[in-house]
Amino acid sequence: MEILVADNASTDRTVEVAQALEVQLVHETIRGVAKVRNTAAKAARGDALIFIDADVTVPETLLWRISQVLSDPACIGGAVDTNYQLARISVKVYLQMWRVVGKLLRMAQGAVQFVHRDAFFSLGGYDETLFMGEDVDFYWRLRKKAREQGLQVCLIDDVSVIPSSRRFDQWPLWRTLVWTNPVVVFFFRRRKEFWDGWYQHPIR
Repeated sequence: MEILVADNASTDRTVEVAQALEVQLVHETIRGVAKVRNTAAKAARGDALIFIDADVTVPETLLWRISQVLSDPACIGGAVDTNYQLARISVKVYLQMWRVVGKLLRMAQGAVQFVHRDAFFSLGGYDETLFMGEDVDFYWRLRKKAREQGLQVCLIDDVSVIPSSRRFDQWPLWRTLVWTNPVVVFFFRRRKEFWDGWYQHPIR
């Protein structure tokens, strides 16, 4: 197993902390989640790729569970369920609603996604023209590939990860309603300037 930290022109202590932990650093100066994920994937050497967002807390059993799922020849890849720990009830109810809708539409967030290396590169990785929703787009394309090959994607829901809720706890409610709305994401996902508040002014 190898651990790669993809530094996307960070301005905090990301590089310093990674170096102290003696993990492999991968640098990508062009801002974009899809771009930096692809850069890290190209540097990785393993047969399986696991993408974990930097602000996600994972259980100790996560990698073991993913390894177990990927050991099934029928599984091409998948994602891990999320469990947001939110401060505001209104946001919690709103995100829970979209969580249900997402499962019905077979969408999966990119807090943690995993895939066999060959399948990842055969799909061209994450779409670098997308600045939001690249995780859902990749999951849908992976599902299509799995169907064509008689395989399946696997959503792990007996283990969950905890993404940071700092944005939802600090943003005004209207901003959460706009920036997490799938319709807004769909129409503006290729407009980088629309997501400047996400990339250029991250909430710490």
